[in-house]
Amino acid sequence: MATKQEIASFIAKEFPQTRVQVLEAGGMSATVAHEVGANELRPGGTVSGPAMMATADVALYVAILAEIGIVPLTVTTSLNFNFMRKPSADRRIIGACKLLKLGRTLAVGEVSLYSEGLPEMVAHAVGTYAIPPKRS
Repeated sequence: MATKQEIASFIAKEFPQTRVQVLEAGGMSATVAHEVGANELRPGGTVSGPAMMATADVALYVAILAEIGIVPLTVTTSLNFNFMRKPSADRRIIGACKLLKLGRTLAVGEVSLYSEGLPEMVAHAVGTYAIPPKRS
């Protein structure tokens, strides 16, 4: 298992380009926040799809690492994304992940995305991660 602080430090070191911050991790779940930058906005005052997808992907990664420890080569194998409504351009994107299955080699989870402070979900994602085998 890895703590929220260990995961946040690992992500900051290995993925310095990410704008996603770890808010909570553990208990087969995670919550992250993505500070939306001007270069992530689209015409009409909405947040880009890639920014929301990155948020969901990081939320899944954080939830998994909280359970299995820092295993860097745990990687996304699929991410199914449903855009539901226009997110607010002036609020952070919040990703709330729940792991549905955590096996030895695969993990499956879902992520609900919100504009911070608003109750309506803006997107929903389901993803699968491959977990590398443990070496003895």
